[in-house]
Amino acid sequence: MSIEQLIVPEKHDLGGFSVHRSLPHPTRQMVGPFIFFDHLEPAVFPPGEGVDVRPHPHINLATVTYLYEGSLLHRDSLGVVQEILPGVVNWMTACKGVVHSERSPVAFRDQ
Repeated sequence: MSIEQLIVPEKHDLGGFSVHRSLPHPTRQMVGPFIFFDHLEPAVFPPGEGVDVRPHPHINLATVTYLYEGSLLHRDSLGVVQEILPGVVNWMTACKGVVHSERSPVAFRDQ
C-alpha cells in the first residue's frame, strides 16, 4: 500500500496558541463540509494566562475533544460546563443555536 496524498494542515493563530486544520482540505472534499480535524500545537502560557477560545456556534455538528496534556473548560449556551482532562473524551453534539467556548480553567491558569 502506498501513500496516496500527504495533506499539509493550514495553521491558524487563535491568540497565544495555534491550531493546525487538516480537514476539511480543498483536495479532500469527499469527507464532507462538516468534518474537521484540528491539532492544537503544544503551548506554554505564563501564570494567569491560558486558552481563551471565544464563544462560537456549531450547527448540526458533533465535536470530539481529546487532550494529551493540560485542561480545558467547555461551556455552552445549554448550561453545560465540563472540564476536559487528558485521556477523557468530550463529545458535543450541537444543534441550531448552540454556542460554546473552550478556556483554560482558573486552577490551570494559576500554575
